[in-house]
Amino acid sequence: MPDHNDSKKLTDTRVSVVGAGLVGSLLAIFLARRGMQVTVFERRPDMRKHTISAGRSINLNITLRGLRALERAGLKEEILQQSIPMMGRLMHSRTGELTFQPYGRNESEFGNSVSRAELNKTLMTAAERAGSVEIRFEKRITGIDVDRTMIRITDESTGEATNESFDLVIGTDGSASAVREDMMTLSGYDCRQSYLDYGYKELAIAPDTGGGFKMEKNALHIWPRGMYMLIALPNFDGSFTCTLFLPYKGDISFEQLQTKEDVEQFFQRDFNDTVPLMDSLIETFFGNPTGSMVTVKCHPWHYQGKVLLVGDAAHAIVPFFGQGANCGFEDLTVFDELLTKYESNGAVSWSKLFADFTQMRKEHADAIADMAFENFIEMRDKVGKAEFLLAKSVEKILEREFPHDFASRYSLVTFTHTPYKLCKDAGIIIDAIVEELCRGISKADEVDLRRAEKLINEKLRPVLQGKVREAQPV
Repeated sequence: MPDHNDSKKLTDTRVSVVGAGLVGSLLAIFLARRGMQVTVFERRPDMRKHTISAGRSINLNITLRGLRALERAGLKEEILQQSIPMMGRLMHSRTGELTFQPYGRNESEFGNSVSRAELNKTLMTAAERAGSVEIRFEKRITGIDVDRTMIRITDESTGEATNESFDLVIGTDGSASAVREDMMTLSGYDCRQSYLDYGYKELAIAPDTGGGFKMEKNALHIWPRGMYMLIALPNFDGSFTCTLFLPYKGDISFEQLQTKEDVEQFFQRDFNDTVPLMDSLIETFFGNPTGSMVTVKCHPWHYQGKVLLVGDAAHAIVPFFGQGANCGFEDLTVFDELLTKYESNGAVSWSKLFADFTQMRKEHADAIADMAFENFIEMRDKVGKAEFLLAKSVEKILEREFPHDFASRYSLVTFTHTPYKLCKDAGIIIDAIVEELCRGISKADEVDLRRAEKLINEKLRPVLQGKVREAQPV
């Protein structure tokens, strides 16, 4: 049977968006442009007016998929003006040696380091300017009647609870989604949440006295240390947001860092070159919370034509491929395209749209979740090892010599719109080709290009089928 919303005009449709984060705010813009009446509920205070507790923000690397959605909203150039280009990874060894790995096949391919908070503020303001959007802050969703699309709203400051009904409820409330939690009570609902036994701690490197950068600004800095690591991403004001990834328990872990002396000795031993750069290391370490990381895979993402999950609420991933926000924004590109496809006489079949959206995005979200975890192992364990550096150098030669037929998995994910699932499948083949070509050589320029061409033609071209040619500079 058609859903009760399927014949309703968009201009008469009341939508509740739960969560005013990156995805929720951008979604509100797309919905408002269709004339829908959008109410966004956010449990936090308005970060544009209040200082929100720091310490849980991993900087964003906005790349092609995310930029496409921002461009669709007319915000791409504004966001890029707030970003710092990152041309590649810069690895820091224990002895202070630096090794640079470029991200792209040429200088037109790079990542964009963006402050999560500043991007969120920009999207909120744009949403409020888009038309019929109201953002209600300090409102926690504490229950949902999915059949009646009625939500229970608790005011964070007074504790008062009220009920309100909408035509649609869309959960964009992140990895700990309250909307998903209520959907999990439905018969047959499948949800798997896998927490890493690692936590993260946000630290900071302030700008130098002249307002400049204390390290190379156009790079993502990594201090790989085997079972743990530190990363740093540049900010527009000359600072770096640093993130320490460490096991919760064990010989080297957060549980071992209990005193000022513990932290000082740990950093002097493992990240010695950062110590002079972090003016408030001890205060920041103990002042900021230890964050957790989770992968969420659930199905379905929707209930009839009434409730939908989007972004991390549907598919949270660990942050090690830099694709969390990009994947959520790509959700919105697909969603907005489906709105155009299914809109007829000012109305939309929400039941069909929600089902098609889930079918189109589910396998790709699962694929990038798997790749993000694999990239954690790579960043933590491999990036400083000679055999890994050789393989990456060979990849760069193959990308240069066979630009239409070969790209690394990273390039496919980051610099093309190739579906994530295809990137994952092609990545297995790419790794096998590079591994075979690296056997018996000690330098990248010794690679056998004739053999490489044969392997690419036989194994990779049939899978990618010209997708490499779709690469576009960011």
